[in-house]
Amino acid sequence: MPHQPLIFTPIHTLPLIEPGQDLGEIIHQALLDCAITLENGDILVITQKIVSKAEGRLVNLSTVKPSQRALEVATITQKDPRLVELILSESNAIIRTRENTLIVEHKLGFICANAGIDHSNVQGKWGNEEDWYLLLPQDPNASALKIRQSVAETEHVNVGVMIIDSHGRAWRKGTVGISIGFSGVPGIVDMRGKEDLFHYHLKVTQIAAADELAASASLVMGQADELIPLVHVRGFPYPLSDAPFQEVLREKKDDLFR
Repeated sequence: MPHQPLIFTPIHTLPLIEPGQDLGEIIHQALLDCAITLENGDILVITQKIVSKAEGRLVNLSTVKPSQRALEVATITQKDPRLVELILSESNAIIRTRENTLIVEHKLGFICANAGIDHSNVQGKWGNEEDWYLLLPQDPNASALKIRQSVAETEHVNVGVMIIDSHGRAWRKGTVGISIGFSGVPGIVDMRGKEDLFHYHLKVTQIAAADELAASASLVMGQADELIPLVHVRGFPYPLSDAPFQEVLREKKDDLFR
């Protein structure tokens, strides 16, 4: 049976987010402004940036004192030691260092550059605007669940919510949108045991459904001044799921790039 069309609708009507604001309420109003009525099975894909801003994850480098370890790593990477200190504070371990590059294992378990700390489209209310940086949400899964519950209470529908960020990959150039937290969205769709067109039973196929969706939504959002922090998705070809985010992370023993 063919799937229904997969439709991505950019939501332009969100205001610039300030710390402490209720994202669930803001998203509800933005959907009303765009005349979108949610249906069961829809998914809301949200950029990490507005979640972090609402949760007050802004940091000014003038408040950061670098440790000796940060000073040592800064010498190698040629990065501001205060920024390096922030990166280390958000990381479990350093994976690779070279000039202008610091790859770490984030406290959330995934590998990324600079612990996902962002500098673009970030502005504080005091000091030098060049000193403001934005950390990832402390618990993106909890953030996604909170927004999902808020939407369910106001819209009376069962939807998925996913928080995404742009990350590089060890084996290819460029960044791509990936999921860093979700609620109601299947991280992995296991196709092992399913038959293909010629009745061959698949043995290893596991679809990274959340990351495929994240990459597609990221194309709609853009990376610069597009002002599209939210994408409404309809027609996702897999049922909603309460699977844990950890299912998308490869175990260290199986990670050939670490």
